[in-house]
Amino acid sequence: MSAESVGSIALPSGEEIAALGQGTWYLGEDPARREQEISALRLGVELGMTVVDTAEMYGDGAAEELVGEALRGHREEVFLVSKVLPGHADRKGTVAACERSLRRLRAERLDLYLLHWRGRWPLEETLAGFTDLMEADKIRYWGVSNLDAADMVELTTLPGGAAVAADQVLYNLSRRGIEWDLLPWCREAGVTVMAYSPIEQGRLLEGEALGAVARALGATPAQVALAWVLQQGVAAIPRSGSPDHVRENRAAADLHLPTEALDALDRAFPPPSGPTPLEML
Repeated sequence: MSAESVGSIALPSGEEIAALGQGTWYLGEDPARREQEISALRLGVELGMTVVDTAEMYGDGAAEELVGEALRGHREEVFLVSKVLPGHADRKGTVAACERSLRRLRAERLDLYLLHWRGRWPLEETLAGFTDLMEADKIRYWGVSNLDAADMVELTTLPGGAAVAADQVLYNLSRRGIEWDLLPWCREAGVTVMAYSPIEQGRLLEGEALGAVARALGATPAQVALAWVLQQGVAAIPRSGSPDHVRENRAAADLHLPTEALDALDRAFPPPSGPTPLEML
């Protein structure tokens, strides 16, 4: 495989990763779609969507197993991300969960390992587990998911907490609350923001305003929604289970939204006018 460029976004270390990647939520759960989903993931990597995001939660490990099969022979071409469930996120549990994920993924190391959301274990416990995993060379970077601005401030005051590489959150045209506080905070701190469900699991695509912008640009609504996220300086990891869908997503990286399109989208999907609780799916 020879990956094309889909643009890049910098991690706090300065390393550049693909701005447009691939999510795997709900993949690997239907045997009848398995080969198509594997083909889609492989095509995405070939087209430059080399960030592949998964989690132990997805299908109780089935998505990780699918990713492991899809990336066989191509692991070094991919920036591989997975997540630990909050219930496993004490020090020892974080390490054990990561090791299970690595076995399912047929990998020796993750590029980025995230706390999926905040749970009952103190953040210090999870940080200690991340530190152990880094020292054992089982992960390269660690981060979080679904943590809001106050959580991030707390996290970065803990010993070692300033090393957080990314916060993966729900962000799309209809979910813009992070623009009030979390997104500016992450930009100031140099923390990479990754958007999951960047087209709201397809629910965005029926809107007339988005459709009108897409028609004016000769694009699809999904491409406009993805291009909008990318133009905010946020990485996007849309899920795709078919090669045709992968190709559609990939084209979003080449779509530039002019000022009039951005203005139309702002009118249809206004930015927040005040603090908004962090949304999750």
